[in-house]
Amino acid sequence: MDVSLQSELSVVQVIQRASKLLSGSDKRAFIAYACKELCDSSPRKAEERFGWGREAVAKGLEESTPDYRPAERTETRGNKRSEDRNPQLKIDIQWIVEPHTHADPELRSERLYANLSAEEVREALLKKGYADDMLPSVRTLRDILNRMNYRLKRIQKGKPLKKTEDTDAIFENVHAAREKYDADETALQISIDTKAKVKLGEYSLGGKNQD
Repeated sequence: MDVSLQSELSVVQVIQRASKLLSGSDKRAFIAYACKELCDSSPRKAEERFGWGREAVAKGLEESTPDYRPAERTETRGNKRSEDRNPQLKIDIQWIVEPHTHADPELRSERLYANLSAEEVREALLKKGYADDMLPSVRTLRDILNRMNYRLKRIQKGKPLKKTEDTDAIFENVHAAREKYDADETALQISIDTKAKVKLGEYSLGGKNQD
């Protein structure tokens, strides 16, 4: 083997080995330096020569420029949400709310409707053993419930039927007919209980019960 070719292979192997000993930004800085000095600042050539991913080389070159400014990680700034600081709080809220929830009756969304207010949920958490100063305010708790995909909504089971204008007249007619034919032994009286589908009130299922 040609001595110059053998020397070239040795250099490549040494550089490859050195890059494997590094990680993160240190590794990108190293491969960017090698790319500049040995590959004419070409990520493609660096990929062909050393086997590095050209995207990693390009990122290293970008980071090595004087004007480079790393992107700010805003997700690590500020206070964590209450349910993130205390995962057990989220579990306890689910334990309280789940028995009082129902799905969207028309299946238009995956949101769950809860027949509890944020204030009632907070009171239940207090009864569960939480100290008042450990819990978020009612307003914050409402936001937590929304983030947990719960929507607070009172479920009105139903309203009593209103007496129609003809109700009295109907029953008067029934009583009159019974009085007329009670003494007639030849008359056959039949009692019929008619049924009709009537919306009993503002149910969550559009005026219908679960049956």
